[in-house]
Amino acid sequence: MKLDTLKYGFDRTTMPIDPLADYWSPGVSEDLSRQHWALTRVGSRVDLEAWQGFTTDLPRDPYVNQRWKRMAWLAIDDQNGVQTLGPCPMAQGGAFNDAESMADRLRYYAPLQEAFLQRPDVRAFVRAWARLWNIQPNEPILFQINGVRGETALDPLQGQGIHADGCNALSIMVLTRHNVTGGRNRLYADKAGTRQLADMSLTPGDVLHLRDDKLFHSVDTITAEEPSASFERFIIIINSRFVDPFQNRILRRHFPEAILHGAGR
Repeated sequence: MKLDTLKYGFDRTTMPIDPLADYWSPGVSEDLSRQHWALTRVGSRVDLEAWQGFTTDLPRDPYVNQRWKRMAWLAIDDQNGVQTLGPCPMAQGGAFNDAESMADRLRYYAPLQEAFLQRPDVRAFVRAWARLWNIQPNEPILFQINGVRGETALDPLQGQGIHADGCNALSIMVLTRHNVTGGRNRLYADKAGTRQLADMSLTPGDVLHLRDDKLFHSVDTITAEEPSASFERFIIIINSRFVDPFQNRILRRHFPEAILHGAGR
């Protein structure tokens, strides 16, 4: 009865049945279906300032100069919770990553802090992201914070150029962008870059969703807007459903019970 619900301090009959149903802006799913990418914002869904605080103590990327990075392998469980799967290296085959410092090798990174992963807004973000892409329980999700700092012009992709990440589902969210000129995200229909589809400059809180198996992407060189000061640009990358056989072999080795794209248990 409605009167019974009032003892909880609110009327539960008026609460949304699914709190994640309207997490993303209207039209995101339609854009993904129609053009294989969508641009939106997280807005008040996350405490952006708090998330930005986790960029300050990122360790240096041991494989890429002037980049800082942490990562974690996550999964949705059968109760729609978010679980941390444990350590597993990144592994991108040369077909998906042209950079000499990264292609065809195992890359090990420091884990994301538990204080970050246990935040309610982080867990809600991961759950809503998995819902958007229809990621099923026990499918590995790679969640990263990485970015660049510097004083002189640099390539944030460190040689990857126009590329794909070797997965079906990929989203990029900008956390910080200080004293930056350049760093524009570009989408292409082909790896050669002869058919550019979009060109955009993401600001903190912007999220770019894209079907990585349908498109190619790149980021422009970054320089300091004010040359006398340093710059930084940090992002969240979250992706799943890997089509890179190299990464899937490593995932199977570390997470034997995981559900992998195109394979059973």
